[in-house]
Amino acid sequence: MVDFPHAPPPPDDRPLRPALIAGWQRRCPACGEGAMMAGYLRVADACPHCGEALHHHRADDGPAYLTILVVGKLAMAVYLAVFLAFQPPPLVMIALCWSVALAMALFLLPRFKGSLVALQWSRRMHGFDDDPAGPR
Repeated sequence: MVDFPHAPPPPDDRPLRPALIAGWQRRCPACGEGAMMAGYLRVADACPHCGEALHHHRADDGPAYLTILVVGKLAMAVYLAVFLAFQPPPLVMIALCWSVALAMALFLLPRFKGSLVALQWSRRMHGFDDDPAGPR
């Protein structure tokens, strides 16, 4: 039996954790300085600071699914806790939970989108690789 030597893994020049942190802050995953977003949810074509191309992203519905998942779970937990503790009238419960859910959704949606774009950049997905010929 022949034992083939294994090549060491290539160094990770795009570490995931710093990229996700920058994405959560809606900053460029490459430099961490430039704004990733050109609007509330529109990703800029390129970083204004370092020029990294960001138009390759394929965030699609992922941020919305994550937002619905998190907001739904947390809003129901708040709803149940408030109801069990204070038993307010139904209209107060509706107003409170809709307000909390709306605020959480508006806060989380662009952050999840930035994190998803940063994940794609870090893992070289959807055209973020250095090789224009295609995947390796």
